[in-house]
Amino acid sequence: MKHTEAESEYNNLEKLTINELLTGILQENSKVISAIEVVLPVIKEVVQQCHTRLEAGGRLFYIGAGTSGRLGIVDASECLPTFGLDNVIVGIIAGGDTAIRKAVEFAEDDTEQGWKDLQNYQISKKDCILGISASGKTPYVLGTLKTAKEQGLYTAGLVCNVDSPISKVAHHTIEVLTGAEFITGSTRMKAGTAQKIVLNMISTSIMIKLGRVKGNKMINMQLTNQKLIERGTNMLIELLNLPYQEAKTLLLKHGSVKEALEMYKK
Repeated sequence: MKHTEAESEYNNLEKLTINELLTGILQENSKVISAIEVVLPVIKEVVQQCHTRLEAGGRLFYIGAGTSGRLGIVDASECLPTFGLDNVIVGIIAGGDTAIRKAVEFAEDDTEQGWKDLQNYQISKKDCILGISASGKTPYVLGTLKTAKEQGLYTAGLVCNVDSPISKVAHHTIEVLTGAEFITGSTRMKAGTAQKIVLNMISTSIMIKLGRVKGNKMINMQLTNQKLIERGTNMLIELLNLPYQEAKTLLLKHGSVKEALEMYKK
């Protein structure tokens, strides 16, 4: 499998039709799922290790730079509205919040800053660090994982290359070998797609095992808009066989489907 920085299999992109561009991009993305399937056993091990620690009161920190950092923040930020848990999975990006929208020059090159950034969270040995880096060698991520491991924390990596520096540092490394990008070296594309899927798999599996889902329902979701209030109301109608207005009143009174279920049964 080719390195993420390898030459694209496509050339003269500016001369292709829109349909040819779209088809090529889609064909490359279609390779992502099979690449993830190969590493399912490693993903399982990472989830198990993280779940054990989160169940004991620890947290999972995503550490990344650029696209990888942004993807970690996106995934972590969804845990509160979807599962009702805040600051249990936390995303940290090189360069701080400014880097979410704009590139911060040379932020990813500092091998010590990531561990310094983590000190704002009163890190303990219960916590886990997942370093995200398409290349597998981002200094900000690599340095953080190295120090975290030395300090006794569980460390994992999510990369898109084989035998990367991160894989030699972390306890477990998920190597999704996505290969050359449609645009040479543009890991915001296929590698980014793979990282988003894997992060989603990890966080969702952990949250389900932590009891934040009942059946297939998001019973701990935050009621932040009318769509979610309607969804929660319908959950209570289904689970408790209540009339619509009674279900909605119960939901709004208690603020979540889970709380409404528990109070109703009392």
